[in-house]
This record gives sequence, structure tokens and C-alpha cells, in this order.
Amino acid sequence: MLGMVVAAQPEAAEAGVLALRRGGNAVDAAVTAAFVQGVVDPLMTGIAGYGSMQVYMPRRGVHQHLTFYARAPLAARPEMWADAVVGQSRDGFAYLVKDHANEIGYLAPGTPGNLRGYTDALAQFGTMELADVLRPAIEQARGGFMVRPYVHYYWTLDQRSSGMLNPADYLGFSRTGREIYCAPDGTPKRPGQTVANADMARSLERIARHGPDLFYAGAMAEEMVADFRRHGGMLSLEDLRGYRCRRSEPVWGRYRGHPVASLAPPGGGVSLIELLHILEAFDLGRLEHDGVEHLRILAEAMKQVAIDKDAHVGDPEFVDVPLDMLLSKDRAREVAGRIRAGGKAHVPRMAFEPTETTQVTVMDGEGNAVSLTHTLGNPSGVITDGLGFMYNGLMNGFDPRPGRAGSIAPGKSRTSSQCPTIVFEGEQPRIVLGAPGGTAIVPALAQTISNVIDFDMGIFEAVAAPRISVNSDTIDVSNRIPRYVTDALAAQGYPIARSYMGFAFAAVHAIAVRDGRLTGGADPQRDGVALSA
Repeated sequence: MLGMVVAAQPEAAEAGVLALRRGGNAVDAAVTAAFVQGVVDPLMTGIAGYGSMQVYMPRRGVHQHLTFYARAPLAARPEMWADAVVGQSRDGFAYLVKDHANEIGYLAPGTPGNLRGYTDALAQFGTMELADVLRPAIEQARGGFMVRPYVHYYWTLDQRSSGMLNPADYLGFSRTGREIYCAPDGTPKRPGQTVANADMARSLERIARHGPDLFYAGAMAEEMVADFRRHGGMLSLEDLRGYRCRRSEPVWGRYRGHPVASLAPPGGGVSLIELLHILEAFDLGRLEHDGVEHLRILAEAMKQVAIDKDAHVGDPEFVDVPLDMLLSKDRAREVAGRIRAGGKAHVPRMAFEPTETTQVTVMDGEGNAVSLTHTLGNPSGVITDGLGFMYNGLMNGFDPRPGRAGSIAPGKSRTSSQCPTIVFEGEQPRIVLGAPGGTAIVPALAQTISNVIDFDMGIFEAVAAPRISVNSDTIDVSNRIPRYVTDALAAQGYPIARSYMGFAFAAVHAIAVRDGRLTGGADPQRDGVALSA
């Protein structure tokens, strides 16, 4: 079995495949690709972001998740924005406060986790040296990357109708951002233009020489904290020095006899498995794919999952998450019964779909599998002079109202929809997958899994098929879903929001295994590719 890398950026997939060809394993390849992604998609992820990784290494008896989510700084307080709440995005991803204080600038970042997660995974499970893994990202940062179509699309996106700022605002917030990513007139660079980042190259070279402790406890940590102090931010040396990567067993479910391993809270795996358990009660394969009844069932199941996530899922160090209830197949059958009877659930919202996340999926010739989802959350716009990388914007994902599962607390991780997942056939991986896309991740992964198992699609067909996303009472639909279908749903009383995009709602990147042969699917929504080693 040859190895394969599927990533949302061709430069990252190429770097990962070359790591495999140099003798590295799936973890080496995934971390190599991840570092490159932070260079060539700098609003999506980077070393000051956060993420999660599922690692499956059968010969070593390893199967675990590494979770390296950003944490609210210790200076954060539950009530800090309680009197400044403006609203919530319709999909439930972000909370809006006065003057965008939780979205952009020095109050927005949480303690970064990505660098610690990458390097912990490499040290524990990889075979290559950190300097070798970092070399492609350093070369890419120094030589520059070409602005690709999706990068430019995102940089020029107008999302003001959601109440949030535009990506161009994040790009232009710092001096570095304006000089590197923008044209002289202040607009983002255009497709085909080259973006080089010498500051980021130097930062990565320093980390290659001195290791991650430079970032979390050494000179670079002091540089970052000094910048935050000058600008009234919350990040402290105590936050950085105390940061640890979590390790956990996967949360498990079954879909039509296939074991499914995904990410425990505060990740989205429990929501994905709950959704699959509800869908299992229906014979979806006998329905017209993306027909009226198929989409109605999907929509109602997704609404129930959204309700449960808002009510029950949070950082388990701060919130008691009722996993047995959420994963119960008996409860899933009860929910399915209400759907079958024509019931309509209501998803409460306070008053867009952020996609600042990316994905790499890898398998190697020994059967090792890695699914890595990592992000900036919502980019904060903050780049410390001389360092070159942007910090995450964690804080706008916390509920600014105290006393709730997703409320702010010092040292707390926010709830995330990230759920790097492996679907098994017996004891062997059948599908390895993950996706960026905020609250659309869980619906997208569930539909992809169902497309393969219920509708017998190949992996690229399953990834590229038109889909929906439901995180409120409204059904968001891809523009390739026929209007006669959505007209019939509207006649049943469902609000419909049609995307202008043919490929919409998260961006699944997956590898399927059949008879020892690997096939890959890179979502056409992004610029990515599947490459064989």
C-alpha cells in the first residue's frame, strides 16, 4: 500500500508526500504539511493557532487524539463582555460584541496550541528531526507562495452582513500584514502574485534551532508577551509556559456496523457520532440522494445535534458533558421517531460561516493514519513586529454571557466543531477524513460518510457531492441542489438559504481504503489535491 496525502493546499500536499518519499511516516508527513499550510494559507492556520489530530499506528498499538486547542488567557473573565453583547452568527460559530473587541486586536487571541501540538506529535510518533520537517515551510516563506484562487476569494470576502469584519481587515490590521499581504493601495494581493514572508522564515528557523520551548518559555515568548503588554492584550508568560497538549482516547460510535472514532469534547466528534446514530435509523440508501425526504431527514437530525451541542458540550475540564446521553442509540432512535412523524425542531439563536481552518489527511505504507485539523479560529489580525505569524482569534468563539457551557473562563478551551475522524471496516481504516469549515464541519463529514456507506460513492464523488448545512432553523443548501427540491422543502415550512457556491459548507479532505488501495478526495471548494507517495 502506497502512502497518500490530501490537503487543501497543493504546496502542503507536495511537502507531505516528499516527507513520505524521504522515509518519513504519516505523522512526519502531516506535521510537514501543517507547517507549510501556515505559510501558504496564513489566515487559515499557523503556529499561533490551534487544532487537533487523530493518530492511528496499528503496529505500535497507538490510537489517540492529540488536542492542542487555544485556551482563554488567565487574565480573561466570564463577565468581561457581558454588557457588550451584540448578537450571534446564525450558524452559532461566533459571538459578536461591541467594537469587535473579541474578534480583532490584542484581546482576541488565546494561548496558541498548534506549535506544541505539531512538535509533541513529531517527538512521540514521528521519525524525522524538527529541522528537517520545518525546512519546506522555511523555504516556502522565504521564496514566497503564489496567491491561489481560494486564498484570494477568502481574502476579499465580504462578510459584513454577518456582523463580522472582513478578512481584508485582519490582513491590514498590523504593519507586517499591510506590507506582506497587501498591495500599495491597501487591497489584498491578487491571484498569481507572490507573497514572501522573511520574518516568518526567520521565526521558523529559530524554532528549528531551539525547539518549541523558544516559543513557549524562551526569547520568542518574551517578545510576544511584551507586544501584548504594549497593546493592552491578555496573553502572558504564565499562559505560554503553562500550556500543555491534551491526549485522549477517541470517542466511539458505530454507523451501519462500521466503528467510527472521532474527537472527544470540546471537539466535535460527539456531535458527529450523535448525528450518524440518528441517521442510522433511516434507510437512506433507498431514498433519492439530495431529494426532498433525504434533505428533510438530514436537516432535522442536524438541528437536534446543534441544540444538544449548544446545551451540553463544552470544555470537559469546566463542564460536565453527558456523553452517555449524547451517544445513546436509544435516544437517537427516539429523535428519529420524531423526525419520522414530521416533527420540526427549533434551534435557539441570539439574534455566515467562518472557514478559517484547514485540513491534512495522511496514510503511509505501514497503514498509519493521521487526520489533522488546525486553525486560527477567526484570525485576530495581530502579528508581532519581526515574527511574521498571525495569532488566533479564539475569544469570539466563547459565549460572552456568563453561566453557560460555552462561557469564558480563565484557561478554558472553547467548543470546536473540529473532528478528525476514522471510519473502520473491522479493524482496518475504511475512511480517514476531516474538514475545515466551522459549524459546517459535522454536517459535511456525516454526509460524506453516508455518501460512501449508504450510496456507494467513491471518495472523490462523496466529497464533491452537493450538501446542506443546518445549524439554525434555516437549511443552507449548495447551489447545485435543484430548486424543485428546495421549493418542496419551503412548502413544508422550512426556511431555505441558497449559497451562490456550487461547492459549499466545509471542505472535506479524505482518504478511502479498499483492498489495500488508497484513493483520495480533496474538496473542490478549496485549492487542494490528493497526491500518492
